[in-house]
Amino acid sequence: MMRRLILAVFVLSCGLSMSVAAQKVSRETIESQGKKRTYYLMVPQNASADHPAPLVLLLHGSGHNGQSLMDKWKDLGAKEGVFLAAPDAFNPEGWRTGLDGPDFLHDVLSEVKTKYPVDQRRMYVFGHSAGAVFALYMGLFESEYFAAIAIHAGALRPTDGDVAADAARKIPFHIAVGTVDQYFPLEAVRATRDLLVKNGFSVELIEMKGHDHWYYDLAPKINATAWAFLKDKKLTADPQYTEYSFK
Repeated sequence: MMRRLILAVFVLSCGLSMSVAAQKVSRETIESQGKKRTYYLMVPQNASADHPAPLVLLLHGSGHNGQSLMDKWKDLGAKEGVFLAAPDAFNPEGWRTGLDGPDFLHDVLSEVKTKYPVDQRRMYVFGHSAGAVFALYMGLFESEYFAAIAIHAGALRPTDGDVAADAARKIPFHIAVGTVDQYFPLEAVRATRDLLVKNGFSVELIEMKGHDHWYYDLAPKINATAWAFLKDKKLTADPQYTEYSFK
């Protein structure tokens, strides 16, 4: 009897391991604004039309690509049953408004939603560094499209009050930053928090004592904290996308 029980547990464990391992990351291409663009996609196994799954859009830092964030999020995504979409910026050195979004990001998500059962009221953005800055802006530009925004190491400019004031919805923000970040000083990130709060936004700021700008070693902790914030945020109506014309 004991041998059978051990065998049953072993088979179940193998099945769970194989289930997570089977959730492969694919490299996808799409044409957006006349340009061929790349993004990386992970599809949760249990998503269905009756049980659509949330999605996290991942925006990478300078000098990296979408795969760099996908690698750090895929285990959590598999565990939580979340779609992950990680596009490449047109120029790896940074994200550019107009060229990289909102339209390109919208095109990526439109393709994913066409093919798979995404919970459209639970679409989120996570960004690191340059991707964090872009995520802040995308949250303000498309506050009725994304349910919430989470970032690591990013800030707005002091002159961005008008952008915040013009947002159609007070989208929730989660910001994590190291207290010794050499690129986004704590004072600048706190100023971003204050700017958003002044304009009526809800902001959760996590100050990581002794942590610098490097995301990758602490990614499991940073991502888990971000997902804990994001996962219960939900739009009260179907997402509304706003089109912009950028010079």
